[in-house]
Amino acid sequence: MAEHHSEPWYPTAAYLYTLHLDGPALAWEYLRRNPDYRLDWLRHRRRSETAHRWGLRLLEDPALDAREAQPAWFPDHESVLQLYPDADPSMDAIVFSFWSLPGSKCLIHDGKRLMLVLRWPGYSLRLAIAPGLADGMAFAYAIRACAQLPGLTAMLRKLANATDASPAATASVRPLLSPLQELHSLQALDATLAGASLREIAEGLFGEDAAADWYSDGGLRSKVRRLVQRGDALMRGGYRRLAQLPPLEKGRSGSRADRP
Repeated sequence: MAEHHSEPWYPTAAYLYTLHLDGPALAWEYLRRNPDYRLDWLRHRRRSETAHRWGLRLLEDPALDAREAQPAWFPDHESVLQLYPDADPSMDAIVFSFWSLPGSKCLIHDGKRLMLVLRWPGYSLRLAIAPGLADGMAFAYAIRACAQLPGLTAMLRKLANATDASPAATASVRPLLSPLQELHSLQALDATLAGASLREIAEGLFGEDAAADWYSDGGLRSKVRRLVQRGDALMRGGYRRLAQLPPLEKGRSGSRADRP
């Protein structure tokens, strides 16, 4: 099957960045592959109601992967940390300082407020900046009441412990099963959309040696089939769970049949 090795989905190394994505970023990876979403981007990119149907405030370019795209989910994921001017700051209050924040920075306006996305090796943080908060002003944190306090504590710890200086190389532990499953699901989904067979997908994900006994190893075939089905289900609406969006109404889907 050497003729398929040049396919964009074949090299697993191209998907390694997905091992470090959080829920909202993974949701975008599945949504951007949806053929109907891609059509909406081409035809209705200026309609906010179209974006809302997909769970976004604004449509985002599906050509951009999660390392470049800044999808604004509607409503916000609970991990979004909201910053407001402190109405009663103390004398030693910490002030908002854009350039001292850690990692690479991306500032966008989602039609309602400024969103700041910070990324550094192995981490990301999303900040919603309230109108009226300016550089040098004391500020207060806010987070949804439904969010777990440990989650807020972890976010604040990441922000406090991070530094602007990123190491030239970082070492990480072996990926857990869940991130590997997402990597394989996305790779299998791309392969399916490209028209690859289950056996070709098995070779791309697990190597030619693993797929050598394809016809006698029913376990591998079942595993690949489940990955294909999982990727397709997440692309067609399951991504909403990753982004903590309300489920689609019963009987509705992100298909072309739902177009207004």
